[in-house]
Amino acid sequence: MTRPPAVAIADGAATTLSEHRQEILAGLTAENKRLSPTYLYDEHGSQLFDEICTLPEYYATRTELMLLRDHAAELAALVGPHAEVVELGAGSSLKARLLLGAIEDPVSYQPVDISAEYLAEQAESIASAYPNVTVHPVCADFTRPFSLPRRTRRERTLVFFPGSTIGNLSRTRGAALLASLAERIGGALLLGADLCHDPVVLRAAYNDSQGVTAAFNLNLLTRLNRELDADFDLDGFEHDAIYDAEQARIEMRLVSRREQLVTVAGIPVRFRAGEHIVSEHSHKYVPQELTAMAHAAGWRLEKFWTDDDERFGAFFFRAS
Repeated sequence: MTRPPAVAIADGAATTLSEHRQEILAGLTAENKRLSPTYLYDEHGSQLFDEICTLPEYYATRTELMLLRDHAAELAALVGPHAEVVELGAGSSLKARLLLGAIEDPVSYQPVDISAEYLAEQAESIASAYPNVTVHPVCADFTRPFSLPRRTRRERTLVFFPGSTIGNLSRTRGAALLASLAERIGGALLLGADLCHDPVVLRAAYNDSQGVTAAFNLNLLTRLNRELDADFDLDGFEHDAIYDAEQARIEMRLVSRREQLVTVAGIPVRFRAGEHIVSEHSHKYVPQELTAMAHAAGWRLEKFWTDDDERFGAFFFRAS
């Protein structure tokens, strides 16, 4: 008998690819093939991403953790006591643990993530570690409309948006999301963002020597095979990630090694040798650009921290 989760999940969005069949087929049959980066995060994809975060080339996670640890007391003072934390793209919730441990008497924690099984595991772990904090996990794609199961008080709410996940959105969509958060949730916003810096370091972070990022990317094809009855040959594709300096972004790709025909949900999809699917963009920001974008979306900057190499930034905003 399967043990029911200790923490009930509010289902705010479908998590199977069949629910997004038309969008996926439109992306795969477009002249420039593309898929949403949210599809990378099934349970195995989430586990692989957590592994990526520990790799020596992937500086972003350890840098953000360092910033949270070094400025924990200052952050707690800015947030204030009895906070209600809403985390977008929660993943392992490792960073949220630092926040919840630093904040005085946090009231609730509402992690929002696309992978239901992984979310359930992490929510139970948080609930066990912080028994005085009410945990309400939400299975949802936060880039689309979703509802929180617990109504929060704006003046006590902290929206936690770490990991430079905002970089997966175009600048236009990122600005729209920030505006929506200011209007619907408000309170304060702690935003982690990858900054524009050395392209060599950026490329290495998405092309690690152990091949974990490649496995993470190729797992998307495994998921398509499983959930949309596709017949991708994983040996027929390879991972690649380039830095587009003009757009200030990493472009992660699945590149066809040869000319081939793949069937997805009964629809034939042709690939030329060298043709690729864009599976993720990760935009990088100059601090002044991100601050201006947030200000236009209804947030005013109160504090900004970065590391000595100025690779990653943590921004604390208050709703205007």
